[in-house]
Amino acid sequence: MKNLKFQYTLLCLSLLMAFTIVFQSQAQIQIPAPSPASFVSQNVGFTKISMAYSSPAVKGRTIFGELVPYGTPWRAGANAPTTIEFSTAVNLGGKTLNAGKYSIFITPNQSESWTIHFNSKGNAIYAYMQDGKVNTVALEKDDAVSLNVSPEKSMEIHERLTYSISAEDNKVAKVTFEWEKVNFSFKIDTQVDQKLEEFNTVFK
Repeated sequence: MKNLKFQYTLLCLSLLMAFTIVFQSQAQIQIPAPSPASFVSQNVGFTKISMAYSSPAVKGRTIFGELVPYGTPWRAGANAPTTIEFSTAVNLGGKTLNAGKYSIFITPNQSESWTIHFNSKGNAIYAYMQDGKVNTVALEKDDAVSLNVSPEKSMEIHERLTYSISAEDNKVAKVTFEWEKVNFSFKIDTQVDQKLEEFNTVFK
């Protein structure tokens, strides 16, 4: 009788352990994100340029003008803020930006150039929401710099939002955005010649 109770208890403990293992295994399995996190990095000259963003899909939708309204700053991706980080100072649009991380917003337009905002505070777009709308004046006030770009349209659909960074001549980087039927690029001067001059001055 005692032996039977011992075997029963042992069986219960074994089943409990099995259920625990199965539960923990299932808890560790994560459902694939609709807009997976993406990262791209490129060394250009003396500078490492890194971008982090979430990559949404078109999924048969009209993106620009509907999902992403014209004339309203957008977070340039999905989920968390889209960010760009420089390991050294760079020049963007004729203005020097210090090394560090900046969040990016994009204002698309139907028939004009688009604006790329580099946020000096690294804020999310939600920091500028007021009465359900983006406070454009407050957002632009925190621009470290803004660039106007001319988007190009293609016949083919680029399903996933993608950023790429090209080293070009290893002095000026080219960042390219592609999503739906839209693509555009902007350039980042990593100031290689200026940095070489500074090094030469220091070691003379």
